[in-house]
Amino acid sequence: MSPMRLHKENHLVGRIGWLRAAVLGANDGIISTASLIVGVAAAATARHEVLIAGVAGLVAGAMSMAAGEYVSVSSQSDTERADLARERKELSDNPAFERDELADIYVKRGLDPALAGQVATQLMAKDALEAHARDELGISEMTTARPVQAALTSAVMFSVGAAMPLLMVVVSPAGALVPVVSGASLAFLALLGAVGAWAGGANILRAMVRVAFWGALALAVTAGIGKIFGTVI
Repeated sequence: MSPMRLHKENHLVGRIGWLRAAVLGANDGIISTASLIVGVAAAATARHEVLIAGVAGLVAGAMSMAAGEYVSVSSQSDTERADLARERKELSDNPAFERDELADIYVKRGLDPALAGQVATQLMAKDALEAHARDELGISEMTTARPVQAALTSAVMFSVGAAMPLLMVVVSPAGALVPVVSGASLAFLALLGAVGAWAGGANILRAMVRVAFWGALALAVTAGIGKIFGTVI
């Protein structure tokens, strides 16, 4: 048996679908819930009221993330299906033209015309639609849209992320709620950035700094708004 048949590679691009939804969900869960908690706490609200606001934010945010991801990824999936249906019809109506179109793609990638024609012919003989989906439309099994997977991943990871600042509300001293939640949330965000970068094969330090910066900005803005309106009211 050929060594290539025994060697199976797991490419990082195969993680894009669930990794994007997981990182986005957890990141949003931490930032939005922590910002809500800090903003409400900065208005000198009682601990139980802050906790109620945080729980409400967790539930609403998880549902919003799930619905948003499902609608967004479903739109991508609908577009993919429409393109495949059109390509299927074109293959049925004019297979010779579609073969030349596929061969031209391979020529532009560096094959000579004769070899490109042979490759196009052989690939179309096996599965014409798959060949055109992959090389003409850029649709493959690894990158295809999965709405339900994205929605569930986002909702679960949002809840996990939101639970972290909520836990800090429970364990932090009453007078230090804002700094404890803020500091812990930034640490959670940095850790999440590191894990996401590691899983995706990206630069870990850059990811940590990026997510911590935007998290700190969100916390600062909401704390300021809570302080201003809490004082005015």
